[in-house]
Amino acid sequence: MPAKTVNDIVALCKRRGFIFTGSEIYGGLGGAYDYGPYGVELMKNIRNAWWNAMIYSRNDIEGLDAALISNRLMWKYSGHEGSFSDPLVECKKCGTRMRQDKMKDPTKCDNCGSTDITEPRAYQLMMGLSIGATSDGAINAYLRPETATTTYVNFKNVMDACPHKLPFGIAQIGKAFRNEISPRGFVFRMREFEQAEMQYFINPSEDEKYFEMWKQVRMAWWIDTLGIPAEKLRFTPHEKLAHYAKAAGDIEYEFPDGFDEVEGIHNRQDFDLGSHTKSQKEFKIQAKVLENKDSTVKLAYSDPQTGESFIPFVIETAMGVNRAMLAVMLDAYTEEELPDGKSRIVLKLKPALAPVKAAVIPLARNVPELVTMANGIENDLRKLNIGRIELENSGNIGKNYRRHDEIGTPVCITVDHQSLEDNTVTLRYRDSMKQERVKISDVPQKVMEIIIKNEK
Repeated sequence: MPAKTVNDIVALCKRRGFIFTGSEIYGGLGGAYDYGPYGVELMKNIRNAWWNAMIYSRNDIEGLDAALISNRLMWKYSGHEGSFSDPLVECKKCGTRMRQDKMKDPTKCDNCGSTDITEPRAYQLMMGLSIGATSDGAINAYLRPETATTTYVNFKNVMDACPHKLPFGIAQIGKAFRNEISPRGFVFRMREFEQAEMQYFINPSEDEKYFEMWKQVRMAWWIDTLGIPAEKLRFTPHEKLAHYAKAAGDIEYEFPDGFDEVEGIHNRQDFDLGSHTKSQKEFKIQAKVLENKDSTVKLAYSDPQTGESFIPFVIETAMGVNRAMLAVMLDAYTEEELPDGKSRIVLKLKPALAPVKAAVIPLARNVPELVTMANGIENDLRKLNIGRIELENSGNIGKNYRRHDEIGTPVCITVDHQSLEDNTVTLRYRDSMKQERVKISDVPQKVMEIIIKNEK
């Protein structure tokens, strides 16, 4: 049985050390969460899977890690400072603010049911900063609300350092910050979150081809790499396009309360480089952009064959890493009835994504010989550099198995008294619960095969 509600995941995350409420001992802060020992590992594995697909598996995309704090001029010309806001209504009875398009009934408050609500008003989503030793408190910089804009302004830097012909891309993973008035859905919508975004720069004449290509590439990654069933994903075109977009749509996952966005694919035309380039009038910019008198660099591409200089179009893929983790956990969460009448909860994660790759368990913690042998196996597995390996020494084999089922460990290795006699151990597999007796010398190869196979 899969997770019935997000609350099933919330409880598991707290119990097993995936995600904690931020500032919890002081009452918390809405939309802020801390990632615990296993949440850190799962997030890292998702990041690595994305980075491998975007950078290591291709030769046309470069990486970037830009600053979190940015000059406010960047956000002026990107359009964020003037228009990056959410239209919210406010309940006059209880004071709750809500996005009208997300309300169950746009005429009633989701919190108290009152019909006495205001007309929608715009609320600024960017988090302003006052920086500098002599700052008077006025906003002179922003925490970035996305990674994309910091990629565009580095276009020439990357091209000069690592020359490419079109098409080519720049990818980065990092934190972004938005002044969400109504965070919701656990880690689905937060004030501090993580994005994995790629900007693919192309000749304007090829925009439709590459827009379709990236829709297919990214959907395949969710299915093949993260293990999400195809029937729980869909691509939904935007009914209303943003002012910069020629085409756009979302990869949506079927959460317990319905389909919602986990990744956006956008044809942003030449809006972004056109907005930030010097000497805008020298180029035939197709998108509508603000006149820029402050940029010091031309963000254009010179075709080596024709000599033409133009502003490239951009196809963007933008994934929420936190949302990806939530979708992966929801899909992997399984409640199973066991033959003895009991039940278990298991995270059937792909082995490559699992926070712990293998657990070594001495059957009795008060037998030094078993513990010493378990330590030796643990050390041999660590040398494989495949991720986190744990030694469990609580002495209760049943509880250890259940704990590792819940955190998604693909295999547990039990060292018992027979191990001292014949140098064999028991491999217990997470999904099937089947057990296999193998030689200790074969354990590293067996574990490697499980991780490389990377199937649920």
